[in-house]
Amino acid sequence: MTIFIYASLVFLIIRFSVTVFNFLSNPKLPRTIKHYQDKVSILIPARNEAENIQQLLQSIKVQDYLNYEVIVLDDSSSDNTFELVSDFSAHNEQFSIVKGKELPQGWLGKNYACHQLAKIATGKYFLFIDADEIIKKGFINSLIFRTEKNELSLLSIFTNQVMLSFGEKITVPLMHFILLNLLPLHMVRFSKNPAFSAASGQCMFFEATNYIENRWHECVRNQVVEDIEIMKLVKQAGFKVEALLANGLIYCRMYKNLSESVSGFSKNLLAGFGNNIIILLLYQLLVISWPILLFIYYDLHLLALPLTLIVLSRIMISFLSGQNVVLNLILHPLQIFMFLLISVKSISNHLLKKGSWKGRSIKPI
Repeated sequence: MTIFIYASLVFLIIRFSVTVFNFLSNPKLPRTIKHYQDKVSILIPARNEAENIQQLLQSIKVQDYLNYEVIVLDDSSSDNTFELVSDFSAHNEQFSIVKGKELPQGWLGKNYACHQLAKIATGKYFLFIDADEIIKKGFINSLIFRTEKNELSLLSIFTNQVMLSFGEKITVPLMHFILLNLLPLHMVRFSKNPAFSAASGQCMFFEATNYIENRWHECVRNQVVEDIEIMKLVKQAGFKVEALLANGLIYCRMYKNLSESVSGFSKNLLAGFGNNIIILLLYQLLVISWPILLFIYYDLHLLALPLTLIVLSRIMISFLSGQNVVLNLILHPLQIFMFLLISVKSISNHLLKKGSWKGRSIKPI
């Protein structure tokens, strides 16, 4: 037990150090006052997004960038996504929608949708974003500024998360918590080691020539966590990349309730740990160890340091991700419990070769 306690404490200190590094280095997308003229292709894969997509299209229409095209690909929707976007496009000439082709064997739906979109895009830059996003003024100029300044082939943005239901509030903050507690985000750019890779498929900004030459989504056609795999491949090929926080320039409501959140996170959590069950379970053991010790020993002298580090970590991560600090502190135990349940479900999906999203089967690769 003593060895376990010290191992848990060392792991917590390491995670806290990573959080401090991220907090001090502030890895957010810088805002710029510069305005660019390069054509940007905004590419949106959409499957049953009638509830969300109009607010995204409207946010694009009123943003402050002029030279762009918006192409939506309707990926076999069973709702009226196609009709809604068609009607919007009829009154806004820079917007259009196409019907996606039948999903070929060996591909996952979103990857194939993005692959098709890239084939018809004409911009200097490709901006892949999900249909449940909202962008703010200055976003596109800031993307181009950062890309040109650092000569990037790929810039990925972790969006600010909108959470309305209680189920979202006890699950969605886990995404930023795990990210900023484990990975020094600036290392994605500064380290050539692909192990330092992170990306969000909600927002991927490519230099178009590089994308066309390498067909990045085709390279990861059967990968559930395609965003991280693309980031690794781009780094391995020797191109410059970066991953940053959104800084209030793009928002997303990923899920609407607890059921959607658990299903959504469990489909790719284990894949984010390299499909290594042992590593995920070890991480879980080390994360939940201090709450267990609290109940076993109830020794405030033993727990003062780890509790302090956990509280400070949640405060820093909440500020970085633009989330409610007090709410995350109050809900932290429940969020960690949900993380455990999601991990179990993700491992179960992997072992039983099952899982689905938006009506399609997702078999872990």
